[in-house]
Order: sequence, then C-alpha cells, then structure tokens
Amino acid sequence: MEEFREWAARLPEVIGLFVISGTHDFLLHIAVPGVDGVYAFVIDRLTERREVADVQTTRAYEHVQSRCIEPAGPDRPRFSRRAR
Repeated sequence: MEEFREWAARLPEVIGLFVISGTHDFLLHIAVPGVDGVYAFVIDRLTERREVADVQTTRAYEHVQSRCIEPAGPDRPRFSRRAR
C-alpha cells in the first residue's frame, strides 16, 4: 500500500490523496479534462498497477461550500497520528 500511495501522490493529475476506511483504501481527487480524461486516467494509470483490484469513480456536479479554519491555538488540544 505504501508503494501505491507514494506513486499516486506523484501523479500530476492527483490534486488530493486520502487514505480512507471502508470498502476502498484510497480516495484520489484528480483534475483531468472531462469524462474522457477520467477514463484515460483509470485505464492508462490505475489499472496498470498490480495493487489495484477495483476502481470506482464519482463525479461532482457542483461545489457548494469551501471554507478554511484557523489552526489550533496553544490552548486547544492537538490530535496526533498514531505511529504506523
């Protein structure tokens, strides 16, 4: 999994990479030109990897909200990632 994560993070089409729980291991946020670009990314990039057993795509039709939050201050508890 680590090898795939590092490989996917270097792809120019990938603008966000998330390790997720559930049925799948990763969520890739990609920027490509249209549906044909998604198809090419899946076929030419993802399915060439031996680690990839299944691909599911989802398309966003509208981005409704985007917000930023302030970093945690010194009085707020910080959560750390557990050691792998």
